[in-house]
Amino acid sequence: MRELSLGEYIKQERIRQGITQEQLCEGICEPITISRMENGKQIPSYTRICTFLQRLGLPDDQYFALLNQNELEIKTLQDEIRADIIRFGRAKPENRPAIRASGIQKLEKLECTNERIIQQYILAMRGSFGTPQGAYSPKERLELLLETLHITVPNCNLEEIGLGLYSLDETSLISQIANVYADMGQLNKSIDIYRQLLKYIHKHYSKISRYAGKVALVSHNYTQVLLISGRYKDAFEIAELGRNICVKYNHYQFLPGILDLMGGCYFYQGNLEKCKEYYRDAYYLYKVIGNERDRLLLEKAAKERLGLDFPF
Repeated sequence: MRELSLGEYIKQERIRQGITQEQLCEGICEPITISRMENGKQIPSYTRICTFLQRLGLPDDQYFALLNQNELEIKTLQDEIRADIIRFGRAKPENRPAIRASGIQKLEKLECTNERIIQQYILAMRGSFGTPQGAYSPKERLELLLETLHITVPNCNLEEIGLGLYSLDETSLISQIANVYADMGQLNKSIDIYRQLLKYIHKHYSKISRYAGKVALVSHNYTQVLLISGRYKDAFEIAELGRNICVKYNHYQFLPGILDLMGGCYFYQGNLEKCKEYYRDAYYLYKVIGNERDRLLLEKAAKERLGLDFPF
């Protein structure tokens, strides 16, 4: 049996799924780029290849060898910046300026590329870091996220998410948009976006190795909004989905937050013993991974709701 080239593989899967070249490359490049790739006449950049594969719901983790030196340096910077974002989110307020400065400095090194996917990444990361004066207001954040998403998904319809094609980074932007709508008090809109997004991820990304982490993250955020809305039963069901994914696929970075939320579900349903159990598990996981911000918030919640101080 003849081995397929990357271009042939993408063409075969694209046709099988009934997706046109125009749909696959929307917001990324001209259709001629896809055509040349499928015919073996051109190899696009690594970032474009990953986006095409993710939009098709195909594994993207076996093409690392296609990176040239410049792309390898870009990917390394992106990995470091993502790590800075995680540290920034978990850091105490007094430590955040230094982490932000380090991340912004790395982002500036990426500014020289005209790749739309990289430009989207830069804008998204700047939004996460905020400004030296602090975080963006919810309205400013929403406008920035929509602008960022529309760089590569110009025709995105948040009321019909299932009709589009998205990379993993694009789904992250949609998740953040849903979160901002929740911050603005538009809980029903946020819930609807998360419902559609979780369904899309489940259906579309099952062959991608990072699928489980994306499900866990969206489940966590979705649970949080359902909990705020008082939909405790629905919140617990989504949280349980996320917890099972974390355990099954070893995505433990999301587990303490999900357990924390499950404890909240039990509290609001009047089961204080179960709340105590889940809070305790979440507390020690926060402590192990060094998430001081959420550990301190959980300490406060346990004191207010259960009248207890850790350890208990």
